[in-house]
Amino acid sequence: MNIRTQVIHGGHQVDPQTGAVNMPIYQTTTFKQTELGGGAKWEYTRSENPTRASLEELIASLEHGTAGFAFSSGMSAIHAVMSTLSAGDHILLADDVYGGTFRLVNSILARLGITYDQVDMADLPAVTSAFTANTKMIFLETPTNPLLKLADIQALSLIAHNHQATLAVDNTFATPYNQVPLDLGADFVVHSGTKYIGGHSDVLSGFVVTNDDRHSAEIKHLQMSIGATLGASDSYLVLRSLKTFALRMRAHNDNAQALFNWLQTQSQVAKIYYPGDASSAQYAIAQKQMHGGFGGMISVELQAGLDVKKFVESLKIFTLAESLGGVESLVEVPAVMTHASIPADIRHEHGITDELIRISVGIEDSQDLIADFQQGLAQL
Repeated sequence: MNIRTQVIHGGHQVDPQTGAVNMPIYQTTTFKQTELGGGAKWEYTRSENPTRASLEELIASLEHGTAGFAFSSGMSAIHAVMSTLSAGDHILLADDVYGGTFRLVNSILARLGITYDQVDMADLPAVTSAFTANTKMIFLETPTNPLLKLADIQALSLIAHNHQATLAVDNTFATPYNQVPLDLGADFVVHSGTKYIGGHSDVLSGFVVTNDDRHSAEIKHLQMSIGATLGASDSYLVLRSLKTFALRMRAHNDNAQALFNWLQTQSQVAKIYYPGDASSAQYAIAQKQMHGGFGGMISVELQAGLDVKKFVESLKIFTLAESLGGVESLVEVPAVMTHASIPADIRHEHGITDELIRISVGIEDSQDLIADFQQGLAQL
């Protein structure tokens, strides 16, 4: 089934009692039991809720998984995946991973006896060399945040499995519209559903999808035990948003490509990071595993001496704000916003300069977006 049809009809059948074509919001914490010890499916909303279950079924189908799990945020979803590890285990982490993920591993998991090393996931020999006897997981983003580096998911899954480790892929930037990591050998797929899946900057959510019964049982146990589940009202908001997901992603993809093409002609732009850059060495990976498009994210560096602060504050359509993936276009400076929790020396070592600008391209008219950048650059 095409994804445009899937997002509208997946996860819910018409209610046989009422005929409701949309999933109702089951705004309840508990459910009546018809008999003592009867093992009812619906007992308590932290463990199961029909609205959330409908969303979880849809997310699983979009990612070609057998089970999906909805959490209260992307970070709680990442926390659940990393909670499959134990004291003494070691994680290989992408070198320019999202600041919140780094903070979780560096300041929380470290206290629990879980160690990590960061490595360039595009450098397969370096990944292999970084394995220790205790390495139990590779955790990566592709494209990465904020440098949009690509990792060969299929190759990394083989490396992980050859070392009896799991591969977890944060698919937030690509989304299942463009890339399906489970088809390429990943064990866990993670999303900040706050971004493209929710798509309207109005609801926090996170997701984990698996296609292995053992992993699914473990994530389900963690979801219920930790308790960071997505509420019924928020689940409904995401379900409603997903109905336009395919249309939105096509617009994000097209607008980002148009803005990238224009940025290439601008002398004030020193570097452009974009998965669809055909001149890039990583373009072959993009063609191999990103089949729907290249996503709505671009990062740029202006020429030395140009005032980044003045530029981002002069934009009129692009809003200076953290987050991404909404219908509206946003810009941010990672060094002082999303990645400020990473020490400056580590940021600089991994290429996240103080001048880097991350762009979340929305679904407005592409010519209006280009004109806004044009007038912003003219201020410099």
